[in-house]
Amino acid sequence: MFILIASIIGGLVALFVGGELLVRGAVSIAERLGLSHLVTGIVIVGAATSMPEMVASVEAALRDSPGIAWGNVVGSNLANSLLILGATALVAPIALHGVGKRDAVVALAATALLYALTIWQGASPWIGAALLALLVVYVVWRVKHPPENLDDDDSPPPLGLLLAIALFAGGVGILIVGGQLLVAGSIELAQLAGVSDAVIGLTIVAVGTSLPELAASLAAALKGRAEMAVGNVVGSNIYNILLIGGATMSIAPLPISAELIDIEMPVLLASAVFLLLLCRYFRNISRWMGVALLGAFAANTALVFA
Repeated sequence: MFILIASIIGGLVALFVGGELLVRGAVSIAERLGLSHLVTGIVIVGAATSMPEMVASVEAALRDSPGIAWGNVVGSNLANSLLILGATALVAPIALHGVGKRDAVVALAATALLYALTIWQGASPWIGAALLALLVVYVVWRVKHPPENLDDDDSPPPLGLLLAIALFAGGVGILIVGGQLLVAGSIELAQLAGVSDAVIGLTIVAVGTSLPELAASLAAALKGRAEMAVGNVVGSNIYNILLIGGATMSIAPLPISAELIDIEMPVLLASAVFLLLLCRYFRNISRWMGVALLGAFAANTALVFA
């Protein structure tokens, strides 16, 4: 049991460290190559921050554990919308002011598409390619119509090119090792605990791979920039479905776990609708809303294990 727990914790730590190195290296490379802050923020940072989730999901799919792979996608989005926004709002109410409205529409459409694919139970590399193509369309549209808050840049100055490349390469290697440790430990834990792979994917894997985003959102709230959490969450939800889902389906075309159909996908769709309503019609996410979001996350987690 000790080795099992050490494997899971070690995998999560490696994903966190590898993700941080990869993001810092990728951003510095982009800036040294003269890419604009707009492209760097939307394309480079968006993709790089999704790497821990993608490595975990692809590794799980390659190990013939689609429950962990797709449970991670669904669970990460639930953690984004309920856990991260809820915890951030407890630290400081999140001012909205129209932030994320257009992206929330895209996130809802992507969620509805994922729900349809879950019900259909189809699996093909062409489906994965289609999801990745939709991501390209979204990125191109976003570059032409940038988010209102994208200019808020607190990133450190770029590193030297060779150091940036070394950090990027090291981050990729650490991510691969971390994904292998996490998924192997998660599969064994599911077997030992007598629960399905999907349950482990929805909880331990999803929450674990979402911890960097949680830490970043809480740090932004402590700096008086809680509104940044909304854009980060909505963007992450889109990348999780289109990038991670697309890559997973392309590399290991396994059907999305049918276990997600009855409860988790409706909850995910409801959270996407609620997030859109928040962005469109509310001026802020208050602390009591944060409590409600955290309560919904806790209730859903309890329901997963029921």
